[in-house]
Amino acid sequence: MSKIWMSFLAFLLALGIGAVAPARAQEKAPVPSPDDISLGKEDAPITIFEYGSLDCPHCAEFEETTLPKIKEAWIDTGKARLVFRDFPLSGAAVNAAMAAHCAPKEQFYGFVDVLFRNQATWAHYEQRDPKLRAQMAQASLAKLVKVGGMSDETFNKCMADEALRKRIIDTAFQGQSDYGVDSTPTFFVNGVKLVGARPYEEFAKELAATESKPKS
Repeated sequence: MSKIWMSFLAFLLALGIGAVAPARAQEKAPVPSPDDISLGKEDAPITIFEYGSLDCPHCAEFEETTLPKIKEAWIDTGKARLVFRDFPLSGAAVNAAMAAHCAPKEQFYGFVDVLFRNQATWAHYEQRDPKLRAQMAQASLAKLVKVGGMSDETFNKCMADEALRKRIIDTAFQGQSDYGVDSTPTFFVNGVKLVGARPYEEFAKELAATESKPKS
């Protein structure tokens, strides 16, 4: 888990993307948005919001070790749904998020899974220059998403979509300014904030406690 907001702002400025410093967090809880893509039934009684970065190793750890168990016990059974929201830690992660959003909606979580599982092939942690790292990531991502069926034309058009880029960055700013997100992964389980890639047993306790709360 990395405390990254200032470095995130710095990389945005280095990329030439204008941003206004966020106001002090209000510590509200996120609510569903038309832009959300859910994993699971939309009418599930429990909603899990995950703020994550596709180049975050701790997010990848959660994806590999905890999420499959949550999916089996909670999402596939209709008791919970997951909403992944972008909180990119670098320009490379912005590019990766854009690629996932340019896939058909029904393939979004498949692309997210592939991007997490193949972090080492595109994240280029050794490259410290943010612009060069983003450029290297874009070239690597083009090869990776092609395996998933995305054409070069679709990928190139995706990377040029400045409205999508802005939407992803705005999602991150809203997460920080409205909900106090300053590290990844950060979760909200029906409004209860959980920080860090917790093991399944710990995460399941919160889900069970939420499930047992009387409906208002």
